[in-house]
Amino acid sequence: MKKLCSKYLENSQIVVYLILILLLVLAQILSPGYLNPTHMAGILRLASFMGIAAIGQNLTILTGGIDLSIANTITFANVIAAQIMMGRDSSMLPALLAVIVMGIVVGLINGTGVYWLKIPPFIMTLGVGTVIQGIFLIYTKGAPKGNAAPLLRSICGQSMYGIVSGIVLIWAVLAVIAIVLLHKTPYGRKLYSVGINEEASRFSGINTGRVTFSVYLISAVIAAVSGFLLVGYTGTSFLDVGTSYNTKTIAAVVIGGTAITGGKGGYLGTIAGAVIMTILDDFLTIVSIPDAGRQVVQGIIIILLVLVYSREKKK
Repeated sequence: MKKLCSKYLENSQIVVYLILILLLVLAQILSPGYLNPTHMAGILRLASFMGIAAIGQNLTILTGGIDLSIANTITFANVIAAQIMMGRDSSMLPALLAVIVMGIVVGLINGTGVYWLKIPPFIMTLGVGTVIQGIFLIYTKGAPKGNAAPLLRSICGQSMYGIVSGIVLIWAVLAVIAIVLLHKTPYGRKLYSVGINEEASRFSGINTGRVTFSVYLISAVIAAVSGFLLVGYTGTSFLDVGTSYNTKTIAAVVIGGTAITGGKGGYLGTIAGAVIMTILDDFLTIVSIPDAGRQVVQGIIIILLVLVYSREKKK
């Protein structure tokens, strides 16, 4: 029995769902009515944006890298999308195409720096993110304009039958694609191999450059799409919309059981990680913990889990 329990506990993705269940039970005890369907629909809607953005972060971390340009990519896409749409449904597609192109450019720059120029991912993506921040501040002059198309607001900000919103369905589709990509395709196997040992992967015939390049490209495009979708939730753009997404996406990935050193984990756990982060943030708000306190809690959780997973990988 003890061996059986140990076997299950070694699966971090199962553990994170157990943590999620315990957290929900605790929230219901401390705040009766917390599990009200309407409230949980709101939680899922908020978690969806983080969960979508975390897809790209998950891929980069699985290869042993990280993407710290996500936050500013989201904000820049948010600004561009709102300014192109200007409240018109007819401008939704041009806005989406524009942010995708912007994401591709950011991804190409990140991928080139990390793989071809051999700049550490932390430094490269942080630098690119800082450049993006400067660009959108110059572009907007500190006062972004524009607002979301009514159709996008309906998809991202409203619930169908008071339960499920369009953004949750979008997240579900993207989640299935991410899980299948990681676990059922040759690309996914190559990605894990690069994360475990890049040098050995290269000698075994894997084009590690292509894999590394692709994860930063995917991460940037997904971040840009997340910024586009966030316009539908907020109704307009603002310069702080993506500020916390570097921390949130990393936290969701690490809480979900993906080793920060790469090669272990997956998106199934990240889904639970995104929901856990959202519930923690929501519950701490309910009990009147200020934003600074919530950031402290998130930081402590990330540090503790990184220590746990790092030790596990060494073993």
